[in-house]
Amino acid sequence: MRILLATYGSRGDVEPMVALAVELQALGAEVRLCAPPDEEFRLLLDRAGVSLVPFGRSWRSWATSSSTAEERVPSVDDFVAEYIAATYETLIESAEGCDMLVASGMLHFTATSVAEKLTIPHRFVVFCPTLLQTQGWHSLIGGAINHHRASIGLPAVIAMRDFMFTEQPWVAADTTLSQDPGLVDLNVVQTDAWFLPDERPLPAELVAFLETGTPPVYVGFGSMRVPEESARVAIEAIRAQGHRVLLARGWAELSSVDDQDDCLMVDEVNQQALFRRVAAVVHHGGAGTTTTAARAGAPQVIVPQAADQPHWASRVAALGVGTVHDGSVPTFETLSTALGKVLTPDTRRAAADLAGMMRPDGARVAARRLLGK
Repeated sequence: MRILLATYGSRGDVEPMVALAVELQALGAEVRLCAPPDEEFRLLLDRAGVSLVPFGRSWRSWATSSSTAEERVPSVDDFVAEYIAATYETLIESAEGCDMLVASGMLHFTATSVAEKLTIPHRFVVFCPTLLQTQGWHSLIGGAINHHRASIGLPAVIAMRDFMFTEQPWVAADTTLSQDPGLVDLNVVQTDAWFLPDERPLPAELVAFLETGTPPVYVGFGSMRVPEESARVAIEAIRAQGHRVLLARGWAELSSVDDQDDCLMVDEVNQQALFRRVAAVVHHGGAGTTTTAARAGAPQVIVPQAADQPHWASRVAALGVGTVHDGSVPTFETLSTALGKVLTPDTRRAAADLAGMMRPDGARVAARRLLGK
């Protein structure tokens, strides 16, 4: 069976699809994965032994783009049209001759049209169940989607949620960490999170830092653009709690404020191994980082920025394994308050208990279901 997996988004969108690809290949399927051409994702697929078909535009180019006062702010139609233009041609060329298309991320604007055009089965997966809830913006995107569909000889659609996510969407999210959003109007298929084991050793400098003092607090915002001042705020707030600091550079290019030896900068590393050795994780609340921290038994402070991040923040708070930061931009006072809530024995015990309940086999279960095994 020949299956095209495809996603257009951040690390949290790409890595679960790689996990699924590995499991499908282990069951004998022929798999390729369409993903953004960012170097981080190329290396990820190469380590996993998964064939990459790159889209033409990197994800980082979206995440780091900015508008000036002189530039026209794009309309919703323009925004959707740009995503369609960046993905459709690569996706339909790659899906030609495949027996199935499984898509995620920002491909909800194009994947159904590709599958319909090629008359192949299509599954769409989200990594947070609340993304399937009807949103106000769903009614605003029909113009760009139907304009594109008309250009490729397909009829207009009215039910935009069904178009984007299909009538039987898949959810790949840990059933303990996430929460059933009560989507009684959808025939949802849910598995646990699609987990890709990371066997990479931690860098020697990082290991030395971890072994020469008490567990540090990790701070990282992934692909989110956060104010440069966030680095100084985080370092000062963590020091005030009596802890050392691990500061992830991330796509915001954060940097340390001084050369004190209680703070170490890190780039992309094996978070599965690292998070087991930290006192807490301060992050943006993406599905991937939240799940990885939860699996490691690390208390969390989530500073939600957008999309599904408020959901994950509310879940870690409800489960007693972390807290929601008050606002999207940390200050010394707000972050100190949040850290004070999670750097406690009770939160550490709750986080360890949750880690023990999480299952690692979501991708395997999904692969078997897709192949009818």
